[in-house]
Amino acid sequence: MANNFTKWLNNLPTIARFFLVAIVVVFISLLAPNNTRFKYEFQKGQTWKYNDLFSTFDFPILKTEEEINQQIQSVESNSSPYYKKDAKVAESQKKLFLSIFDQQIDEAKRDNQFSNVLSSTNKYRKFGLQILKSLYTDGIIQLENNHKTHGFVINIVEGNTTSKQTIENIQSLKEAKDKIGDILPNSKLVEPEFLLPILNTVVKPNIYFSPSLTKKFRENQLENIIPTQGLVKNGSLIISKDGIVTEEIYQKLVSYKKQYEQSISSKSSFLGVYSGYLLIIMVIISIYILFLKTQEEEIFYSLKHLIFMFIWFAVFSYLTYVVNKAGLSPYIIPFCISPFIVKYFYNSRVALLTHISIILIISLIGSLGYEFVFIQILAGIVASLTFEGKRDWSTFFQAMMFIFLTYVVMYFGISFIKEGKISEINWTPYSYLIIGSFLLMLAYPLIPLIEKLFGFTTSIALVELSDISRPLLKELSMKAPGTLQHSLQVANLAEAAANKINANALLIKVGALYHDIGKMANAEYFIENQPPRNFHDDLTNFESAEMIIGHVTKGVEMAKKAGLPKVIIDFIETHHGTTRVEYFYRRQKLDFPDQEFDETLFVYPGPKPSTKEQTILMMADSIEASSKSLKNPTASDIDNLVDKIIASKITHGQFQLSALTFKEIEQCANVFKKLLKNINHVRIEYPKEVD
Repeated sequence: MANNFTKWLNNLPTIARFFLVAIVVVFISLLAPNNTRFKYEFQKGQTWKYNDLFSTFDFPILKTEEEINQQIQSVESNSSPYYKKDAKVAESQKKLFLSIFDQQIDEAKRDNQFSNVLSSTNKYRKFGLQILKSLYTDGIIQLENNHKTHGFVINIVEGNTTSKQTIENIQSLKEAKDKIGDILPNSKLVEPEFLLPILNTVVKPNIYFSPSLTKKFRENQLENIIPTQGLVKNGSLIISKDGIVTEEIYQKLVSYKKQYEQSISSKSSFLGVYSGYLLIIMVIISIYILFLKTQEEEIFYSLKHLIFMFIWFAVFSYLTYVVNKAGLSPYIIPFCISPFIVKYFYNSRVALLTHISIILIISLIGSLGYEFVFIQILAGIVASLTFEGKRDWSTFFQAMMFIFLTYVVMYFGISFIKEGKISEINWTPYSYLIIGSFLLMLAYPLIPLIEKLFGFTTSIALVELSDISRPLLKELSMKAPGTLQHSLQVANLAEAAANKINANALLIKVGALYHDIGKMANAEYFIENQPPRNFHDDLTNFESAEMIIGHVTKGVEMAKKAGLPKVIIDFIETHHGTTRVEYFYRRQKLDFPDQEFDETLFVYPGPKPSTKEQTILMMADSIEASSKSLKNPTASDIDNLVDKIIASKITHGQFQLSALTFKEIEQCANVFKKLLKNINHVRIEYPKEVD
């Protein structure tokens, strides 16, 4: 039982990887369309490469999107707003008139004014009501500001009838009051001024703009737009083999495709369609995983790195699904963010393969044509080639510009092939291309966020760690200044060698600066920091070896406590590999020739270096330390020293796990020799003159 549990634990990373991939594949498959797809690919202006196509059912020919939009614009521009004539206003204002009229009569009686009005009250009352009736019969309008245009036509709804009128034919409130002012003086009334303030107070508009009626009638007009033009009968030839897809034929094919997919989808099962998409997505993901397993083992065998890679598949698939649902163009999505960020953390090859795999899957989910795949893959290539992936962000903005130009030029070229004339090109998608290119700037803040989230070590973090004023390095300069000088020399040697073979020079430089921080614990026991008195004289050979070996474990402890990245800690652990503390080992054998002892007590714990950078650091560290023992060395002395140390490392199996090739080791050795000669001011040895 215990063995089975142990075996299960050992297989856990493999199970987790399988589970991760399965979740991503299922998730993406569920976002795919649930309808069958048309069997033919076609583009306007191209040759029909299939056999003669006959219709298998009757179908209407759809109007183009431009035609529909033109009709919609025509409806919206020609549709007049609706105003409603409210009959209740006339009744309410007549009642208000009578109320105010009676109040004014009472005041006139108290003040003994308007004697004619008091003697002929009914006459004045009836005349006022007649004026109101006349005004409200004609109508008084309250115009909206945007309708106050000469000759503007409106619809007036009165009961169940609707009539069209220009605004000049309907009186406004001001015109109604002016009319009252014209009628009263010309009336036969003796005291018309009695009615003037009353009528001016009670009169108000009875025709108001109705947004609800306007919207309703406009929607009715839009609904009456017929989206089709003509009919293709069952058995009719749509296009013959090698025929040109003209604009007319293209619209027939689009209409046939839509009807075909609707018809077949109603007959097909969701499970069958889903299985097809699932199978294709599985193949794409499997090929991508095979690439990682064979070419990028570091990613494949790290669950953290694998999660990071597949997040891009899930995120872009979901974004495409949402954008499709919203009726937007997929060009608005900044797909080239993935090659930007992936290259920043890995390399161009991983970035490009990841981008291509994502685009192939996206083309399925969005049912996108070849032009989308073509443009996006080219843009991904540009992103992978132009972005340096280093801390120099000027290349990032240059890459953005190149990507935008790629989008614009390629889309223009494809549009020109399809339409044939610039005047026929639809320029709307260019707005999406501009937005999508601008959104690439999201990569800038995403990189440090991802670095913190996944614990990646970027060039930005490495630059910060290389600052000599960092706490650990500052402490090293105080407690072990000789060790710091040694580390700086090693960093220079290692960085130059890394640049020669295109290894990560910044990473190895930082690793070199921190590789000996463990010596701070007992700085005086290391030769570069030793005072005149040798502290090893008070120790046995075993104790001295333990003290020397201990700087590795002490360094690891300090690095972990300070929160250094694991990639830097690996340099501390591997810079001596499993080599032996040769000086004290030989002294023990010399001092006690007949005494047997455990030789492993003189061996560093390892592990051996595995990456190119770790291997270079091991060589640079040993060579720099040994070169201090040379007094006035010649060029041949330095050459022999470098060759001897590297040969010793190879002989003792320290490079067994290393990614360095023998050619690269030789290149590094040449760099070490050249730099050491410059450091030691070695002159050229001229041959002696022969008398």
